[in-house]
Amino acid sequence: MLRRPYAAPGAGDRIFRFQLTATGVAVLAIMAAVGLFLLLRAGQALKVRGFAFLTTAEWQPDVHRFGIAAVLTGTLLIAAVAVTISVPLAVGTALFITDVAPRPLRRTLVTMVDLMAAVPSVVYGLWGLFFLQQHVIGLSRWLSDWFGWIPLLKVDGTQPGEPLASDSVYTASTFVAGIVVALMVAPIQCSVMREVFAQAPAGEREGAYALGATRWGMIRAVVLPYGKGGIIGGTMLGLGLGRALGETIAVYLIISPVFVIQPHILQTGSNSVSSLIALHYGDASSFGMSALMAAGLALFLLTLAVNFTASSIVARSRSGAQSEA
Repeated sequence: MLRRPYAAPGAGDRIFRFQLTATGVAVLAIMAAVGLFLLLRAGQALKVRGFAFLTTAEWQPDVHRFGIAAVLTGTLLIAAVAVTISVPLAVGTALFITDVAPRPLRRTLVTMVDLMAAVPSVVYGLWGLFFLQQHVIGLSRWLSDWFGWIPLLKVDGTQPGEPLASDSVYTASTFVAGIVVALMVAPIQCSVMREVFAQAPAGEREGAYALGATRWGMIRAVVLPYGKGGIIGGTMLGLGLGRALGETIAVYLIISPVFVIQPHILQTGSNSVSSLIALHYGDASSFGMSALMAAGLALFLLTLAVNFTASSIVARSRSGAQSEA
């Protein structure tokens, strides 16, 4: 039987292990403290509304008629649009950096992608509000005209090919907010995917080339299967840890808040949990603040669920198993 070499840990090893353990416990304790704080502050509102808090679309806490059905739906739709756009962009960029770009160019590209993640949210929001929105109306109108039979792409009050339809029905929509959030999430996803793709075994890459595979054939046969867990995990980490679920300022600047369940992503009017909190935090009563804390608790739990699911997928993937070893 093969035995692993083992040396008794010295003082430095014990101190290092204690520091790592203390750091991990501190992170869990802080996360638990945040959740407990939100739960205690939200207790009053949750006690009044109960399960109806999840099924009510209105937001009138002062008369005890409030819920997160509308804002949670808007949050999920914005995140879905963002992920639909950001994942192909992130995968393509990560593959280009790791397997296509010349080596001298890679560091520059990595730096540029990382700098995108450092751009403040308000900059993305202002860019989306004053530049992107007016340039994406044509695309929104085209999607509505040709694919309006799909419920998500339908715009109420317009007819296909109607030349006199007002542009205002396509502004401040879930679609515009989703595009902006996609550009904010893509660098995070790209960083995770890039690290996973770079770990694909060199022997398997060379073996694919030796068997006559083209570069795309090698990527399809070796890199993508190896990095499948990283793609899924990076997507979900960008969704939870990034800005897709919890982005506030950029979404708040772009959308026109409505408190009805609005499933048409191209149509003006949307909402999100984080924007709801930002909009009502300053003028909320004591009970209204408890209601906002309840909304924050729901977003906190949703984000935790997404992050834990992503971590589990990455750990079970081939690349995640190698990194654990």
